[in-house]
Amino acid sequence: MSGHSKWSSIKHKKGAADAKRGKIFTKLIKEITVAARMGGSGDPDMNPRLRSAIIAAKSENMPKDNMERAIKKGTGELEGVDYEEIIYEGYGPGGAAVMIESLTDNKNRTVADIRHIFSKQNGNLGENGCVSYMFKKKGYLVIETKAIDEDTLMETALEAGAEDVREDDSNFEVITAPEDFEAVKEAIDTASIPCIDAEITMLPQSSTSLKGKEAEQMVRLMEALDDCDDVQKVYTNADISGEVVNNI
Repeated sequence: MSGHSKWSSIKHKKGAADAKRGKIFTKLIKEITVAARMGGSGDPDMNPRLRSAIIAAKSENMPKDNMERAIKKGTGELEGVDYEEIIYEGYGPGGAAVMIESLTDNKNRTVADIRHIFSKQNGNLGENGCVSYMFKKKGYLVIETKAIDEDTLMETALEAGAEDVREDDSNFEVITAPEDFEAVKEAIDTASIPCIDAEITMLPQSSTSLKGKEAEQMVRLMEALDDCDDVQKVYTNADISGEVVNNI
């Protein structure tokens, strides 16, 4: 795994996404609901955050009815839970940076759960701002190298406004500014290039190399955080080899 790749790359390699589709749907529904509420509109054309949430939901093949109900809960047309957004930051094994986005209806429960997960895997929950400066918000798309040749992908992505196209193991990674993400995604879709991941994310600007026991603990830490019901997304700057990931 490249140090610049994010946690979803590990999940794809471990096959975790398909195994936990129900949990993924739950998190996507939360995000759609909050996006509709906080963006002030249930119309994705008028609400960029909601538009991004719907793109993510469609990439996981979420049924349209599920998305529509989540939007109505956010706009108040249907009764729903009032979620609070909280960002947590900390350090994993070997000092690797970890950022967590959560949506919760009980922040005391959430912080207790997250602190317990960190301590169990030799990590520490830190103060606000302790690692966030190491990450930048970017559009991020992943395409398998076997699906397209690099020159064709680069031409399509860069002409649509992508900042960079790079190779990581068996995947190409396309990086965009957040405001250019939708245009690049549309261009790639129009060219019939299949994406295995496409979202607005937080990419680390530097990496921390982990090996051996620390690498194993880090993968388990990220898996446990990702399994937490109140956690929406987890980011890290850990640089872990694909061999270690596949053997856990």
